[in-house]
Amino acid sequence: MSAVVDTPQSPDSAAFLAGPGPKRKLPGWSVGLLLVAAAIGALSTASYLTGVPQLTSSGTFQTAVQLAMPILLAGLGGLWAERAGVVNIGLEGMMIMGTWGGAWAGYQWGPWAGLVAAAVFGALGGLLHAIATVTFGVNHIVSGVAINLLGAGVTKYLSTLLFQPVSHNPRESPPVPKFDTFSMQPLGDWLAELENEQRVGISDVAGILKGLVTGVSPLTMLAILLVPITYLVLWRSRFGLRLRSCGENPVAAESLGVNVYLHKYAAVIVSGALAGLGGAALLLNPGQSGYLENQTNGRGYIGLAAMIFGNWRPTGLLGGAALFGYADGLQLRSGGGAVLALLYAAVLALGVVVIWQLWRRRWVATAVTVSGALILYWVYWSFNELPSQITTYLPHLVTLVVLAVSAQRLRPPAANGVEYRRG
Repeated sequence: MSAVVDTPQSPDSAAFLAGPGPKRKLPGWSVGLLLVAAAIGALSTASYLTGVPQLTSSGTFQTAVQLAMPILLAGLGGLWAERAGVVNIGLEGMMIMGTWGGAWAGYQWGPWAGLVAAAVFGALGGLLHAIATVTFGVNHIVSGVAINLLGAGVTKYLSTLLFQPVSHNPRESPPVPKFDTFSMQPLGDWLAELENEQRVGISDVAGILKGLVTGVSPLTMLAILLVPITYLVLWRSRFGLRLRSCGENPVAAESLGVNVYLHKYAAVIVSGALAGLGGAALLLNPGQSGYLENQTNGRGYIGLAAMIFGNWRPTGLLGGAALFGYADGLQLRSGGGAVLALLYAAVLALGVVVIWQLWRRRWVATAVTVSGALILYWVYWSFNELPSQITTYLPHLVTLVVLAVSAQRLRPPAANGVEYRRG
């Protein structure tokens, strides 16, 4: 008779017998920080090698923040609607309505009244879109295009009726009071000293940070605060979970007691209010004159593209808005020469991507990325300065390129744009 003895196993031997476990993925916030660090590294290196300090100057980033805010707010509006299953291509029209409403109330009662009025006018556009798509089942694209046309037409009529007697121009409003701005002192002065010392890397980071903490308006603070608020409401609250279930599977949501119509209405109205705030950001921040016809200039569509680039998530949307705002701010402050330096930074970033893809053995993607990098480098090498006719449309070109590159890994809500009927 023999005895069986259980031999205690060490943790290492147990892990070996269990075999390879599931790969641990980096948390989303750490991936975001790595991408931001890589972008700053590429810009800093390109700034040093090309001799164009405007790439990381505080003035460029201060302008970029102001230009990114309307895009961020419009993108948040699109996120709310599409997470509930309603495609909102009418963001442009809702922004136009918000811009006019903000100017109308702003020049009479001040910027805070203009902010509230912009949200209300944008929400009215959202309500129209909800009535058309949710109640009457109109195609979401058709309804969105109609609201874009309606917003432009109604505001043109109202401007002629109410603004022309005061401003003597039917295409613009009287001057609108602006929000005051704030700067973090003495941090801003210390960062300015570091930026002026022109140290490689350190001065670049100091310039970027100074641009982010200088001349910040309450509307900018509100827009940035709305990013975590949107995440907490849509991903961490019962209301948000029910709203997102309407965008994924409305039939199953209704069977579980969710009022799909009510949640879709709420989402689209909030979407319109956020787009209206995006319109207010175009006229209530310092440096803006007031309401002008065609003032939005397609930023509602760029906000929609930022939302898609961000894969229908608030943090990704923030990155998309920052990218488009930076491209717009750079061409406004520094012109075609700085845009060429930005292409050089893009070549450096693509070089890192090529190394990563070679390590992952993605041969086709590597070939495509190398081709793109060579084309960008050819443009950088062939021109001394890009024509203004091209740099003016830089944000739109960036939108097209980014959407083409990122379209392969996107995951929209499953029932987005699908008509729903109860029962």
